[in-house]
Amino acid sequence: MKEAAHNNRKRKIADHILISLRDMGKSILVLLAVTLVGYVFYSLGFTEANIITVYILGVLIVSVITTNWICSLVASIVSVFVFNFFFTVPRFTFRFHDTSYPVTFLIMFMASFLTGSLASKLKDNARQSAEAAYRTEILLNTNQLLQKKTDETSVISATAGQLLKLLNRTIVMYLVQEDGLMEVGIYGIKEEASAALFSEKEKTAAEWVLKNRKPAGATTDIMPDVKCLYLAFHVNQRVYGVIGIVMGEKSLDSFENDVLLSILGECALALENIRNAKEKEEAAILARNEQMRANLLRAISHDLRTPLTSISGNASNLLTNYQKLDDEARSGIFMDIYDDSMWLISLVENLLAVTRIEEDRVKLNQSVELMDEVISEALQHVNRKIREHTIRVNSAKELILARIDVKLIVQVIINIVDNAVKYTPAGSVIEIDTREVEGMVEVSVSDNGPGIPDNQKEKVFEMFYTGANKIADSRRSLGLGLALCKSIVEAHGGSITLSDNHPTGTVFTFTLPVGEVELNE
Repeated sequence: MKEAAHNNRKRKIADHILISLRDMGKSILVLLAVTLVGYVFYSLGFTEANIITVYILGVLIVSVITTNWICSLVASIVSVFVFNFFFTVPRFTFRFHDTSYPVTFLIMFMASFLTGSLASKLKDNARQSAEAAYRTEILLNTNQLLQKKTDETSVISATAGQLLKLLNRTIVMYLVQEDGLMEVGIYGIKEEASAALFSEKEKTAAEWVLKNRKPAGATTDIMPDVKCLYLAFHVNQRVYGVIGIVMGEKSLDSFENDVLLSILGECALALENIRNAKEKEEAAILARNEQMRANLLRAISHDLRTPLTSISGNASNLLTNYQKLDDEARSGIFMDIYDDSMWLISLVENLLAVTRIEEDRVKLNQSVELMDEVISEALQHVNRKIREHTIRVNSAKELILARIDVKLIVQVIINIVDNAVKYTPAGSVIEIDTREVEGMVEVSVSDNGPGIPDNQKEKVFEMFYTGANKIADSRRSLGLGLALCKSIVEAHGGSITLSDNHPTGTVFTFTLPVGEVELNE
């Protein structure tokens, strides 16, 4: 590292010598040019005052095109001697006969020096104004850039990029985590080794800044022997990160420091906004889950009461009046108990399935199945009230295979058909169609009932939504079936939609991936 620093100093000295030689060459060329112009003026009979003005102009040009004010001073002195040598009598000597020439030379020198100094100051002011405008533009761009970022890493990277434009120095970034500082990265690294910038000595300085929220490191009185100047970016008492700036031999000027602190403030505000947004999102999710849990408990408490009361009442009736009841009455009671218990089993299955899918714990056990067989299996488990309706299964001429989890898709068909049975009058026709469309299996379940109003169509797939847009207090309207169908179909990579059947009724359509049979020869 010492050798690298020594080489860096040597390179800087060489660059300085090269710039000085370049300025010297420019000054010589300008003095040659104005001398040539002066000789032309002298040949044309112009007065000495005109020639002096040409040399003053030359010194002014030297001040503008060179980087060091010393060049204008030297040019002022040299221009006096050159004017004396070429244009005063006796010519081509440094002697003069006119006793007023010393005053002329002094005035010429003062005029040249003053104009050159003023030009040099104007040039420096223009350069400083341009730098200030550039830094201000960086600050404004930083504000606009950070507003577009949505995660902490991108905010840190964007901030480091803006600081590289501002300072042209290597930047080290740390982000505050629960267990301390996390190394984000090094930006704009040149010769410095990343291992050296993340050494224990450097980290100790960064951790001190995190703890005390004060600058430390290079160019400060606290741990000045480290490579970087460390600063914390924070909002109020909350520190979001620490930045390290490799200082080298040149410290930051006051304007750079002000812009740097402003950019770090913008970075901290952006990180706070992201964190606040995350906290709001987590709070909204928590509130939504709590609301869902409350709705679920309320819905279950309403829905379970009716079938459980019916089962216990029928069971009590059988226990006390079994011998008094005829076979037909007993059979009817048994059938009621069976229907209520099957409805409870269906409810529990739906609840468990919804819970698993909502928590992403469901694993599809997919296999290639014949859709006609899947539909036939589902129809064997639908509500017994289906006997009051006409069911038509329109099978395609060709065999249609789908890659599905059979148990879940059977549940989808049961839920949709049960939904049609519940909300259509006795005698309604329910049709099931299956076809292959654009590489997907499309299943449609339609009815000719009263249909669903347009203002309710977008809500039917919401959990706990019923036709009355409230939690029902009857056992037949818990509002889980269609929400479960949507989750299962989407887990298979398909979609489910609702449309009107003409002239009346509703059509539920869902898609599933096509299955292919692999033949082992």
